Amino acid sequence: MSRFNEVKDLISGLEGDFEKFYDKGNKAAGTRVRNGMNEIKKLAQDIRKEVTDMKNSKK
Repeated sequence: MSRFNEVKDLISGLEGDFEKFYDKGNKAAGTRVRNGMNEIKKLAQDIRKEVTDMKNSKK
């Protein structure tokens, strides 16, 4: 369950940058959003692999 909390923390940490980029047009915040979303993507892939491995090992 800690992996889920990691995802939530990453998303909540990007909230300010999302607001700065979309509401104020801050380009640097947009870069931080893109980098953060890439980290979320990597974490999601790791979690998917972990879930698949756990599921397959129980057979």
